[in-house]
Amino acid sequence: MPDSFVHLHCHTEYSTLDGACRVGDAVKKAAKMGMPALAITDHGVMFGAVEFYQECNKAGIKPIIGCEVYVAPDSHLKKSGTGQKESSFHLTLMASNEDGYKNLVKLVSTAHLDGFYYKPRIDKELLAQHANGLIALSGCLKGEVPYAIHAEQNQKKAMELAATYRDILGKENFFMELCDHGIEAQRTVNRALPQMAKDLGLGLVATNDVHFLSKEDHSAHDVLVCIGTGSNVADEKRMRYVTEVYFKTPEEMRHLWRDHPEACDNTLAIAERCGFKLDDSPKYPNYKPPEGRGQNEYLREITLAGMRKRYGSDADSEVIQRRYALEIDLLERQGFVNYFLIVWDFINWAKEHGIPVGPGRGSAAGSMIAYAMGITDIDPIRFKLLFERFLNPERVSPPDIDVDFCQNRRGEVIEYVRNKYGERAVSQIITFGTLGAKSVVRDVARVMGWSYGDADRVAKMIPNELGITLAGFDKKNKDTGLMEHVGGAIDKNPELAQAVKTEAATAQLWETATKLEGLTRGTGVHAAGVVIGDRDLSEFIPLTRANDGSIVSQYAMGPLTDVGMLKCDFLGLKTLTVISDAVNLIHRHTPDFNIDTIPLDDQATFDVYNKGETIAVFQVESGGMVNVCRQFDVNDIEDINAILALYRRARWT
Repeated sequence: MPDSFVHLHCHTEYSTLDGACRVGDAVKKAAKMGMPALAITDHGVMFGAVEFYQECNKAGIKPIIGCEVYVAPDSHLKKSGTGQKESSFHLTLMASNEDGYKNLVKLVSTAHLDGFYYKPRIDKELLAQHANGLIALSGCLKGEVPYAIHAEQNQKKAMELAATYRDILGKENFFMELCDHGIEAQRTVNRALPQMAKDLGLGLVATNDVHFLSKEDHSAHDVLVCIGTGSNVADEKRMRYVTEVYFKTPEEMRHLWRDHPEACDNTLAIAERCGFKLDDSPKYPNYKPPEGRGQNEYLREITLAGMRKRYGSDADSEVIQRRYALEIDLLERQGFVNYFLIVWDFINWAKEHGIPVGPGRGSAAGSMIAYAMGITDIDPIRFKLLFERFLNPERVSPPDIDVDFCQNRRGEVIEYVRNKYGERAVSQIITFGTLGAKSVVRDVARVMGWSYGDADRVAKMIPNELGITLAGFDKKNKDTGLMEHVGGAIDKNPELAQAVKTEAATAQLWETATKLEGLTRGTGVHAAGVVIGDRDLSEFIPLTRANDGSIVSQYAMGPLTDVGMLKCDFLGLKTLTVISDAVNLIHRHTPDFNIDTIPLDDQATFDVYNKGETIAVFQVESGGMVNVCRQFDVNDIEDINAILALYRRARWT
């Protein structure tokens, strides 16, 4: 494809508040333009790598996983310099194979965990240690080589730096990066790079440092940058991007670099060299049973003892034995025994150390083996719960058991897991906050110079509905297979529609806000999620740090599962803390009180529900639930089950 081209320097929305390319949209655009591949090179992070990989595969183009890393001028461990400009330079890295991906993950993780100073940084020594499988481009104007040319006007230094990178990566893996966005400094650099590349035996590569998809998106992206930098659009001295950093067509790039066609040809050559399958095999820690017993043997031992404890003589009944055979066969055939032992281990430890554990939630309550092991405390036989909702041969997906712990002592369980499997083998899980319907309107209005009152007026016109969007969206109807429009705020509030139609300033606000809605705004830490590995997690996934210094994965819940990581939900539940405190108070005057022996047919308890006196009772304390309880006439535990199920169903449909 001599007329084609591949973008090798592309910032998605995961270059938070700096890139405005939604991953799926960027991939679709590349495929529509006939590009055989596309690279993701976000600023210092790999947040979107798995999503990008999956979207590219769906679109039939090759994913090139990369990162625009920050390189410290000295050691990445040295935290000095008067500011960000002096503390790091940009370098575009891409993984050409599986080794390159692993090395990129290790570099990005180390940059965040050990090298953070203004930005997550590596250094040349670290790069040399993890250079195998990587292809590098010299970077934009903030790259070390271009900076020496245009800012320091030191060609000799630039040549020495380029030679150093060539020696680290190999001359076939280091390319001089040409960018032209109409900036004079770039022209200075671009006049020097071709001769420098020739003298050093290096190739040239053309990139466009993509930050948004269409030229028309420039003004919306400008607002996004203002949101990220806390600036006002009217500020003269604020950070701003030129219009040219959009997703140009192959024809546009070929025309721009008509004097250096080899720089475009090399994008195709690099794409041809890149390619690997993302490893999705299970990467769980290996639970070691005591006394040399095998995992299957030990699971059976724990389960059979638990069945005797739970069911007594009924453990030998046909119903129990048939259910046991069904479940144990599936767990052993699908290789889930190790997972069950890991979960059982930390739950058992918590119970042995007096940490309140919830009775179970979700589909895991349908497992009799989980009940026998003490992972859950709900009898699936008595309540006719289906194991197949949790696991079944037709859907071979890994089990997912969520566990509630006393809020005050949840951290102790996580610390136990860290001590057992290794400090760097356990981390919390990242979350991504987005520019939601109301928040994006307020953010855009603020940087446009609107008063709080004017912004608030428009934001309050957006209905307070879960999942509301500004303009709505199209989705496929499951029954008909046809696309249908799901109405947004403008469809549901005539006053809002009128304001957008008749007020010029509101129309401008609306146009920008709808373009930015849903983009990633920032990161957080999942309230419950923990990922556990059998070794340093940076062998598998990129890591970062939360504001409190704790280690956090760079992949969210879904992508972690997709790459075979063990993800557990350690939920901190205040209700368990309250119950524990209440039991401790009761023990002051009734030492032999045991909450586990309270019968499930206690009419006095049902009367509390019928009176609506359920404040602080888990899942039935909202105003709506209180009203339902008063109307339902609760007489047994099944009534409570029905209330919970029906109310949740009504809320989500």
